[in-house]
Amino acid sequence: MAAFTENDDLQKAVFTDVNLSGARFVRCDLSGVILRAAEVAGADIDAPWLLSGDNALFVNGVDVAPYVDAELNRRFPGRELRVANDPEALRTAWAALERAWATTLEQVAAMPAGTTDISVDGEWSFAQTLRHLVMATNTWFNGAIQGAENPHHPIGQPNAEYETDGLDMSVFSTAKPSYDEVLAVRAEHVTQVRDYLATVTTDELAGTRKNPWSPEYPETVLSCLHTILEEEWEHLRYATRDLATLTA
Repeated sequence: MAAFTENDDLQKAVFTDVNLSGARFVRCDLSGVILRAAEVAGADIDAPWLLSGDNALFVNGVDVAPYVDAELNRRFPGRELRVANDPEALRTAWAALERAWATTLEQVAAMPAGTTDISVDGEWSFAQTLRHLVMATNTWFNGAIQGAENPHHPIGQPNAEYETDGLDMSVFSTAKPSYDEVLAVRAEHVTQVRDYLATVTTDELAGTRKNPWSPEYPETVLSCLHTILEEEWEHLRYATRDLATLTA
């Protein structure tokens, strides 16, 4: 089986009468790719950044991105609030998010023991997903918004590529925590954000902070909160997708 990595430059390559059925593309830049007379039945595209900004995805000449966004909002009530921009709307958005996660946690609690540690197609397990959201909260809330010098909890689950972004990976524990431990730490972090939003003001939302990955670029407190909301909804989508596979 052929395998290509970042060392292979395939920009502007032309594939003609090539059989790519069953191929898997992970963390690949496919922007601007053109498919003509292509058989794509059953293709599965997951592009979380597609629905931000002015990005588009054309299928037979139709930009389907708005339809995808609307359908995800239908499937995940409250997701449309992830771009809330005033204190009251943000509180409503966070409450909706908490309800959505509570429903999923109840589903997981009813599944067989060990389900939370099962990976589907090499993706994070449910427990690892919760640990990653701890890390995301640490980065964008405790670090960026609150300015904590050492914001990361050892239980957090970072992306492997964060090591190249200057993140001190030694702060994370190499021991595997129990699911109950993960739930407890996760609950603490959710409460931190809820308590902050309970009193945040419009002026505070407009305050500037450093982007945790690119400190030379300023962020507002509001944009940091939007990033947290985006992370939460995207990973809820991933989790429910994989739980559906496990249930089936």
